[in-house]
Amino acid sequence: MKVLPAVVTAALGLALTPAVQVPVHAQAPPSDRRQQRCDPDATLARMTDEEKIGQLVMAVTLDGPDGMPNEQTRHLIQDRGLGSFITSEPRTPGLAARYNNRLQEWARDTRLGLPLLASGDFEFGTTHNVREGTTALPNAMGLGAARDPALAREAALITAAEARAMGFHWNYAPVADVNTRPENPIIGVRSFGERTGLVRDLVATQVSAYRNAGVIATPKHFPGHGDTETDSHTGLPSVGYDRATLERTHLPPFAAAIDAGVPAIMTAHVIVEAIDPELPATLSPKVLTGLLREEMGFDGLIVTDGMAMDAIDENWGTRDATVMAIKAGADVIMSTGDYAASVEAVDALAGALRSGELPESRVDESVRRVLDLKCEYGVAGHRFANPEAAEAVSGNALFRRRAERMGVAATTLVKNEGGVLPFDAGSGERTLVAGVVQTEPFAGALDAVADGPVARWEASSFDPSDAEIAAAVRAAEGADRIVVATFSSATLPAGQAKLVRALRATGKPVAAVATGLPYDITAYPDVDAYVTTYGTTGRTQRVSMAMHEGAAEVVFGTQPGGRLPVTIGDRYPFGHGLRY
Repeated sequence: MKVLPAVVTAALGLALTPAVQVPVHAQAPPSDRRQQRCDPDATLARMTDEEKIGQLVMAVTLDGPDGMPNEQTRHLIQDRGLGSFITSEPRTPGLAARYNNRLQEWARDTRLGLPLLASGDFEFGTTHNVREGTTALPNAMGLGAARDPALAREAALITAAEARAMGFHWNYAPVADVNTRPENPIIGVRSFGERTGLVRDLVATQVSAYRNAGVIATPKHFPGHGDTETDSHTGLPSVGYDRATLERTHLPPFAAAIDAGVPAIMTAHVIVEAIDPELPATLSPKVLTGLLREEMGFDGLIVTDGMAMDAIDENWGTRDATVMAIKAGADVIMSTGDYAASVEAVDALAGALRSGELPESRVDESVRRVLDLKCEYGVAGHRFANPEAAEAVSGNALFRRRAERMGVAATTLVKNEGGVLPFDAGSGERTLVAGVVQTEPFAGALDAVADGPVARWEASSFDPSDAEIAAAVRAAEGADRIVVATFSSATLPAGQAKLVRALRATGKPVAAVATGLPYDITAYPDVDAYVTTYGTTGRTQRVSMAMHEGAAEVVFGTQPGGRLPVTIGDRYPFGHGLRY
């Protein structure tokens, strides 16, 4: 099957045209090209209790040896009736399209033939989950540093074009958390910044862009995960600020998303003491029904964060918590555990419905929201993707050029005493890149710009030992200049600060580049040159190559565009950013 030139042309123009609908599904199988009538009321009336319950559970897909969904995944769709899935991270766009098509074929062959909602975490582009052949875009904090709503909109449109080409309908983005706590271990660079107004405006911009592009946006994590010191994957966070702080700082981005017509919102596994001191938002009727629905007027779909996370599983158990979340006001349970966990979620809800713990009216309310969303976004009409189109659209040259522009616009030059930067790209001098994580891709980005040799050195952990630091100093003997890449997801380990100081003591020009959180310079304040990229997320160390490439351009002379979207200590205020 040949890719229609119009398909690719339309996708290439998506980032430049406000409301283009990319027809990447134009070559769906003939049986699915017919005009389909979408009637949620009629569908709901035909559904059995088991079919209704299935629509309330989302699972992570499970793979076979061939990289395609396995028999257990088929069972969840055809025998348990699940209505949505989150990707297991297929490697390439073509594989993702074939993968999603297989899931949709299984769903088509069920009694009602309802389409699936295929979803993913595409916070910095589809490359977040589909690692190869896609366009890497800046993390949210990078877009916050760029201070340009047009770039935030463009990032959402590029993401939407690639997602739709691969058969995805639903994106768990943008992150609407206001990152008011520098040592926050889970949000960090996933947030647009520390100021409510900045986050609010960029969230609204991206929600509108996703709506125009036909992709379901899902701001998260309601009512805010930005002021926590605990990662909800590993513990239960609690925030003790008062109601006024919640309303002034953390709720406005979600309110702006609702005003922009957002169709879905994700919950936070966080206890917000000002609303409910006993239960995390995911399980709290006071938060989901009282605050979000009744006070804020949101009538769209509420999806939980992953229920296998320790914040929930270790305190309530996923079985009981699944029922509690629906009773609290959630519509879809994100079952991120194994196959048994997804089966248990379905069984728990089915049992609660049979016993009367979950009234039928409450279940019907949530099922109706799921069906409405599938109708509103035309999922039945474009459930199948064209793998060739997915490969052609994703990671195309125009999208990559736009992403590189965003990377430069986001990169922030924080300090440059003595004119250490920029380095001369054409001098032929030798550069050493020393780091602790993801050093190779960053060095590769520098290598692509400099005409001299670029050597690499990487520590074995985030906290280099004295022996490793001595080895880095020896490696620097053969270099004319040094780029030391530090990384933190909360507080910078002491060994990294010692590494910077030791390399600076060589007397050679040293530029420090913070590849994760931007606060690292507080641990080594005497460094002469400091750049921050916001490019690597904390817990998973996922890298946005757009930021590595943008930082490389800046180190070698391209004018940096970023301004701090956060405050660094008492020396570098919000909005600070130098130019050459």
